[in-house]
Amino acid sequence: MESGIFGLFLKRALVTATLVAAVPAVAQEELAPLELEPLVVREVERREVDVDRIDTEDFEVGLYAGVMNFEDFGSDGSVGIRAAYHVTEDFFVEAMYGESELGQTSFEDLSGGAQLLTDSEREASYYNVSLGWNVLPGESFIWDRWAFKGSLYLLAGAGSTEFGGDDVFTVNAGLGYRFVAKDWLALHVTVRDHMFESDLLGESETKHNVEVLGGFTIFF
Repeated sequence: MESGIFGLFLKRALVTATLVAAVPAVAQEELAPLELEPLVVREVERREVDVDRIDTEDFEVGLYAGVMNFEDFGSDGSVGIRAAYHVTEDFFVEAMYGESELGQTSFEDLSGGAQLLTDSEREASYYNVSLGWNVLPGESFIWDRWAFKGSLYLLAGAGSTEFGGDDVFTVNAGLGYRFVAKDWLALHVTVRDHMFESDLLGESETKHNVEVLGGFTIFF
């Protein structure tokens, strides 16, 4: 009797041990690490952009042409030469010389032939030295391939204007945009006001003479 009970107990112990041993194996099989697929990193396709850079030279010189509006005398063409020295990336000093011609005043147009100035006195010339400030440097883009350096700049300076047989002190102020087409070539568009005192028509007053011009400069 005791042997039968012992045998039954032994069989149950063996079954229990077998189940206990099998559970970790099943758990280990169920908890086997997952095989992760390799992460695919997509490379961003980058476009090629050619950026023109200004030469290391700090001087630029060039020609310009435009329209000068002499107060009381109308508008006429103007031509000249300009040169600049870049002191820093932000500031430069510019010198310019130009020539224009005075038109007819309203009095001369209405009088039917009266001339206030001779032909030689209508020939005007001017020069000045100005300080420039590159207030908004940046880049200009053409399509999606080319990027060009450029800058919006402010100008202010002083000089002299000769016309009507007189030479008057002149203050100028304006703004312009420099477009660097090549590392040695820049294109300019500038608007400038030449201000001076004149009593040519009787009463002395400040004259505002606005000039709009375009031109090019070469770095060297």
